[in-house]
This record gives sequence, C-alpha cells and structure tokens, in this order.
Amino acid sequence: MEEIRLMKGNEVIAEAAVRCGCDGYFGYPITPQSEVLETLMELKPWETTGMVVLQAESEIASINMLYGGAASGKRVMTSSSSPGISLMSEGISYLAGAELPCVIVNVSRGGPGLGTIQPGQADYFQATKGGGHGDYNMIVLAPFSVQEMNDFLALSFDLAFQYRTPVMILSDGVIGQMMEKVTLGPQQPRRTDEYILKHYGSWAVTGKKGRGRNIVTSVELDPARHELFNLRLQEKYRRIRESEVRYEQIHCEDADHVLVAYGSSARIGEKVVEMARVDGYKVGLLRPITLWPFPMEAVGALSRRVKGMLSVEMSSGQMVEDVRLACEGRIPVGHYGRMGGIVHSPSDVYNALKEQFLQK
Repeated sequence: MEEIRLMKGNEVIAEAAVRCGCDGYFGYPITPQSEVLETLMELKPWETTGMVVLQAESEIASINMLYGGAASGKRVMTSSSSPGISLMSEGISYLAGAELPCVIVNVSRGGPGLGTIQPGQADYFQATKGGGHGDYNMIVLAPFSVQEMNDFLALSFDLAFQYRTPVMILSDGVIGQMMEKVTLGPQQPRRTDEYILKHYGSWAVTGKKGRGRNIVTSVELDPARHELFNLRLQEKYRRIRESEVRYEQIHCEDADHVLVAYGSSARIGEKVVEMARVDGYKVGLLRPITLWPFPMEAVGALSRRVKGMLSVEMSSGQMVEDVRLACEGRIPVGHYGRMGGIVHSPSDVYNALKEQFLQK
C-alpha cells in the first residue's frame, strides 16, 4: 500500500529501489549522494526482498558489477556524484555497446575535477552527449522534486528494459539533500529466473544447465558488421527520440519570454515566473524532464511565437546549446548561470531576465 513520508531525495532513491523490485545496488560513497548507500544499509533489503547491496571498492568496480548483473537480466543500479560518474564512463559505454539495461543516479556537484561538494548542473554534457567513447546515447531524466526522485526510479527501470539501454537520473545536490513530503508506492515483487528467461531469454545470461552459452559483449572486430550494429543503435535512439520526450510547460500559453530550466533551477524558475507575472511581464517556464531526448520540437514551437528565451543552469552554459539548436536562430537565446556550487536566487534570475530581455 502507499505510504506518505517526509524524506530526503537521496533517501527516497534507496526506498524506491527496494519497493520497485531492484535486484542489486552496487555503489561507492561520495558527497552529496552518500545517503543512498547509507539508507540501503539501514533498510537491509537482503533480509526482506533478497536485494543485494554492496559497497564496491571503487566507482569503476561498481559500474562493472552492473554489467554482470544486467547481463543476467537483473534490475541493477548504482548512484554517484560527478567525479564518480566520470570514473564510470568507460563502463557506461560498455553497457550501451552491449545493450544492457541498468539505472545510474547522478546527484551532481560542482566541477571540474573534484570541485566542490556543493550542488552543480555542469554534468549536462557528460550525461546527454554520452560521456564515454563511441556513438551512443542514454535516456536522461531530470527530477525537480523528491517525489520525482521516487517516481523516476521505477520509470527508469521500465525504460531501461524496454530499450535495453542504460538510463541516468540526473539530479543535483539540492534535490538530493532537501526534504519533502513523498508518496511511496507499494512493494513490488522481484522477478524470478523463469520470468527473466521468458521475457529476456535471447540475451540474458542465466547460468542454467542445458540453456547453451550466451556471450554478452560489445566487441565486434568485423568493420562492416560493427557499422551495421551502430546503425541499429542509431535506429533505436531514433525511436526513443520519437516516443520518450518528456517536458512540462508553465504559463507558456501566452508568454512573451520563456525560461528553460531543469532540476533545482526549474524550481527557482517557477518563482521567477510568479514574480514577473506580478509585475505585468508575460513570462513562462519550459522544464525539460528528459534531457535526452531533449524536447527540441517543444522548444522550437515556442520559438516561433515568443520574443526570447533564457536558459537557466548552475553551469557556465551547457543546455543553452540545445536550446539554441532548437530555436534555429529565430529568437535571441540568453544564458544565466552560477558556478562553484553557488545556487542562484529567484532575484538573481529575474534581474538577468530583465537585463537581457525585459528592459530592452
């Protein structure tokens, strides 16, 4: 049955993992997401659902453990923060190349390098442009509330298995550390080996005798066959772009100017829209929920009737490149961002909006 609690975003990731029937979590502590592993250790799901929870020796080890678990058809996941995701990038590319489903949670912080333990949104390129080597993408979901941290976990597993691809939940230190009321779903059963064989027998390694040998790999030494494989991947990504774009529009129906923001920046953007409307300015907010696939058509449609857009990010400007691509030069597109772990205030963003657009 459903349950309502007051929880941190990181805590609810752990709770949702258990409740959605996750088979295994393999991770390594790093601020600001360490509560995910800590909460799982407190929950002890190995005693109730049989879920494996393991602190690996490193981020590199944890992502490769996901490869093994996913190859067995299991629901496996990890979580980390920005530098840890960098260490996982090679393994993520392997998972994409082997078409293995898994969930990766990134509670991002400021960089580059070790940077700061404070919130950041400068992992946009890393998440949406692949991050690792080769021509691949992964679905990227950007929650802006603790409730969405809960809801997106089960959704991520569904998408990962539907398309046989890694899925990333790209959160940030604000959402991960803040506390809000959240409605938790009922406990879902873990899937049996028989279920896995029936639904995923063509690729999942089960180790059962008499089933033959199934090698899961991303290696292909024949150039022609490798190109055909990559073309098939690109066709899959085309289907994802057609079917899985998610976004929210707030007061965009009559807007003259639109903010584009995700995650905690979108929460701030909601307040900016409210402030601007009180002052008589018709401002709206478009919140991408999937950062990949990015809502190019929705942004493009707005650019045909509004006067300008402002991309708001806790970075020097990354998502703004996709906003400009979607707008195709039809309108001016500005950027406002803070770095170093500094979270912008609604007044900061509103002043930038007025300076770049409203007072001209």
